[in-house]
Amino acid sequence: MTAIGSPTEPAGRKRTAALTLAALGVVFGDIGTSPLYTVSTCFSDYTGIKPTTDNVLGILSLITWALIIVVTLKYVLVVMRADNHGEGGVLALMALVLQETGLSERRRRIYMMLGIAGAALFYGDCLLTPAISVLSAVEGLNVATPDFAPLVVPISIGLIVGLFALQHFGTTGVGRWFGPIMLLWFIALFALGAQHVINHPQVLAALSPLHAIEFALRHKVAAFVALGAVTLAFTGAEALYADMGHFGRTPIRLAWLGLVLPSLLVNYYGQGALLLVDPTSLENPFFRLAPRWALYPLVALATAATVIASQATISGAFSMAQQAALLGLSPRLRIQHTSASEFGQIYVPAVNGLQMVGVVALVLAFNTSSSIAAAYGIAVTGTMLVTSVLMLGLAVRGWKWGWPAAILVFGFFIAIDATMVSSNMLKFFHGGWVPLLIAAVIFMAMWTWLKGRLAVAVREKERAVPLDALLSGFDSSGWHRARGTAVYLTAFSDNASNCMRRNLIHNEALHENVVLLTVHIADEPFVAPQTRREVADLGNGIHRVLLRYGFMEKPDVSHDIAGLTDSGIPVDPEHTTYFIGRNSIVGGDRPMLPRWQQRLFLMLARFAISPGDFFGLPANRVVELGGRIEI
Repeated sequence: MTAIGSPTEPAGRKRTAALTLAALGVVFGDIGTSPLYTVSTCFSDYTGIKPTTDNVLGILSLITWALIIVVTLKYVLVVMRADNHGEGGVLALMALVLQETGLSERRRRIYMMLGIAGAALFYGDCLLTPAISVLSAVEGLNVATPDFAPLVVPISIGLIVGLFALQHFGTTGVGRWFGPIMLLWFIALFALGAQHVINHPQVLAALSPLHAIEFALRHKVAAFVALGAVTLAFTGAEALYADMGHFGRTPIRLAWLGLVLPSLLVNYYGQGALLLVDPTSLENPFFRLAPRWALYPLVALATAATVIASQATISGAFSMAQQAALLGLSPRLRIQHTSASEFGQIYVPAVNGLQMVGVVALVLAFNTSSSIAAAYGIAVTGTMLVTSVLMLGLAVRGWKWGWPAAILVFGFFIAIDATMVSSNMLKFFHGGWVPLLIAAVIFMAMWTWLKGRLAVAVREKERAVPLDALLSGFDSSGWHRARGTAVYLTAFSDNASNCMRRNLIHNEALHENVVLLTVHIADEPFVAPQTRREVADLGNGIHRVLLRYGFMEKPDVSHDIAGLTDSGIPVDPEHTTYFIGRNSIVGGDRPMLPRWQQRLFLMLARFAISPGDFFGLPANRVVELGGRIEI
């Protein structure tokens, strides 16, 4: 047994180690750069908390137990059990809950709204994270000399614009460096904090939760306000769940428990020890941990780490856009795959451009990382609250937990998340309205698109004609049968394509082989190859085909149509024509949406690319037939 198993065990350990290193570079960038600004924000003018011994120990204790309860217990041990065929994230979780049978239409609508709200809040976080991360790193130059102060914003904007400009090249090459750089970053975090903890070990008393409790009882309202700053310590926790499909549970858990959590805690305690002996270090306690000679290298390393953290949110926004488009929650956008071998390496030009403009606007509007920190946290905690509520629904309906157990576990997490959200809502007039406004606009757009698509589907179904009824109305002996194969895309598998109907009415012509194709996006990330196609022979050279794709897959319709030869349908790619309806959607006399929502849907529809482009059909073999739909 040992001889047989020994060659594979080292290989398995080597693969796990490689995945763990890669996870450091993608998953932990955001939470790993939180020490740059968390402690200084906790003792800022916003909280009004002074860096006395009791307050420093109280804040450190709050940070410690927030990382243990919110990140370790909730995400690492519980939430990461909810994998949708290996995939995580709020939309994947929403789809997982919607798969459960017996859901009423009302409950489905509620879960759908929760998922969309979580995605919208995530987009708000994707704008704030690059802005605060890059600014906080470049601000380290101010520790060396105040002469750098006027250059902080221009340098930050230059880094941000350069980062977004490189996105169309993909991150395959740069990504190889992400893991090693973040490994060096976490080692630096540990080393910087350890020397101060060793010199002042009394700071370790903050490991006791009693200090957090005493701090809360002593300060009451001020402690509640401080929770909004403590939130900064675990921004990026959602990434552990969202990126689970890329690395798996085990590497992420190993990286968190073995390196990331210890490094973060030691660095936070080092900053606390520094404040105990030198309260004047509060202006930038992170960079003051370092000796003078190490300042510039540390600024360079911090800048690299924050760029990596920003890259993670940018890539996350691309993935979320792809999922939303395939789930029918947003218009179909142009998606470019930047790597032939690496899964998930995509580039969405529209999202990239909008995100860059938004991040630069935030940097110009807030100017400093401390100002952005005042607005940060609402989107993060909001997404966490949505995740907890969806997890409660999954535990009861999917995992078949009893209500007492589900409420005991997830009610506890919901209570903590709700407290964090409430604390961060105090930031509303200090800039907290910004991520809420971004999330509200995105939620309204996604909900409108969903309702608009349903309205279009209703109108198309009203005009649809059953295939049998259509064929029986024509004398098939008079049809002209053109050479090759015609593929008609249709949304309804029981009806004839409108394009096919027009061909018969106006030309009385059909191809030798006709495929009525319906593309279905499932509520799961991937579809097994053996269940990809469903084929039915309708006679007279006509076949109905259903292609299924997961919401994490890139539909490759032309490839799967070519594979129909295995099902007995003679398909020659050079003699195959795809017929697609190009509908013009307009407002009608019988509006199915409120006027404002109708206008918004029509505006969003202008940004949608054609089905042919989205499904990757060969442009020289696509025929688009226009139609008019009134909603």
